[in-house]
Amino acid sequence: MTYKTHGTCSTSIDFDVDGNGIITFVKFTNGCRGNTQGVSALVRGMHIDEAISRLKGIQCRGTTSCPDQLAQALLQYKAQH
Repeated sequence: MTYKTHGTCSTSIDFDVDGNGIITFVKFTNGCRGNTQGVSALVRGMHIDEAISRLKGIQCRGTTSCPDQLAQALLQYKAQH
């Protein structure tokens, strides 16, 4: 799935979740390369609910961040599936 981010340096997030709710792939487009690669590596293999719980509400510039945007993307995914 691709999620268009809002309020961050990254412009979109591509991710996959398996049938058991485990995150199998995350890739940010743009943003701080080291940070986005780090977040991607940390959440890979994690259950979607755990990732949302850990990332939601983290702030960088303004009221959001790349990790928070990933949480928003995962929440949107859950609402659609």
